[in-house]
Amino acid sequence: MNEAGRSVGPACGAYKLDHGHLIVVHDEIDLKFGEIRSRLGGGLAGHNGLKSLKRELGGVDFHRIRVGVGRPDSTDPEIVAAYVLGRWRQTVSEVADLIGRAADEVEHLLEQSPGDA
Repeated sequence: MNEAGRSVGPACGAYKLDHGHLIVVHDEIDLKFGEIRSRLGGGLAGHNGLKSLKRELGGVDFHRIRVGVGRPDSTDPEIVAAYVLGRWRQTVSEVADLIGRAADEVEHLLEQSPGDA
């Protein structure tokens, strides 16, 4: 995810895809585990993958499904990275439910505005 823009940027160009038709599903440490929110655009909150997408796409005018994974008790970048990249602390069923609800949110977004998403 950290270098997502390196593949997404050229793919959008090859398919002449308007950024408003792009949906990015990503982890969000600023949301409690299990929370899911969607938005168009928005801040990057230090997320390296979103920074890469902005750099390669030239902006953040794409849809985002933010999947809450929670935040560790530290702000140390190494601890935060280990937390995000490490094993889930939740049960398999809790993670499966989260993934299913994130997929449902993508479908909901597509149903809401089929011409815009």
